[in-house]
Amino acid sequence: MSTHSSQVLERNVSKDLPCFEADLNYLAPMAERPINYTYEPPAGTPRHNGTYAAQRLPIHNARAIAQDLSLEREGFAFVNHQSVVRDFYNSDEVHRVYYPEAERLLKEVTGASRVVVFDRNVRNALRAQRGENVKEPVKRVHNDFTAKSGYSRARIELEARNIDNYKDLLQQRFAVVNVWRPIAEPVQESPLALCDAQSIALTDLVASDLVYRDRVGETYAVTYNPAHQWFYFPQQQRNEVILIKCFDTKGDGSARFAAHTGFDDPTSPPDASHRESIELRTLVFYGT
Repeated sequence: MSTHSSQVLERNVSKDLPCFEADLNYLAPMAERPINYTYEPPAGTPRHNGTYAAQRLPIHNARAIAQDLSLEREGFAFVNHQSVVRDFYNSDEVHRVYYPEAERLLKEVTGASRVVVFDRNVRNALRAQRGENVKEPVKRVHNDFTAKSGYSRARIELEARNIDNYKDLLQQRFAVVNVWRPIAEPVQESPLALCDAQSIALTDLVASDLVYRDRVGETYAVTYNPAHQWFYFPQQQRNEVILIKCFDTKGDGSARFAAHTGFDDPTSPPDASHRESIELRTLVFYGT
């Protein structure tokens, strides 16, 4: 992972892309370990102990370079994919139809020998506020897994599926890749911003506890670095998918952690519909 901005995108094309400035919320430096609860914690315990500070940064429109982006270099990619899923709020249909679609898509894009979908989140702020089983967009710069939790979550998921050779799978190269797509179109409110992994220094990443009712996971919060280069895809449609690499066992300079966040788009109409999206978390195995 390079910290040298001159190598970002290897072509320094971001300066030629349309952009605007928007506020992105970064973790303020803190002495204690950050903790976030996925549920309402006991009385007197804050939902999270970190303080997030907004930094106004240029967000570049990446549509003109979409075909040049890669999971290996920038840590994210943009692909067209038509799903036959009718209702992404229907868990059974998503599991039965969308999971296999996503597995085939990732094999095609990455050349992986095996893909395992292990988690999903559907996001819609309005439905979440009504108490439905969906989540709101996350508007903090973060990465879903760490160098530690990428391995541990993979082991947990493979063991749970009774995969005989799971120990062998964990010895080969694998990555955790999110498959992110709108389920209503176009996205205008809370679009997704993505940080070029080449512009992230390891010292920007802060391991944080993510507390569930039955376990404690680990994610990266991110502290501000002026070298960060941010991109987004305006007016993203239902058949347009963003792939985000959240972890990779390969440590030879390939992208490992692509930070991302929802953000308030200053060009969004004031009456824009709430963003509706789904993200799948997947294990992508590259061995034979």
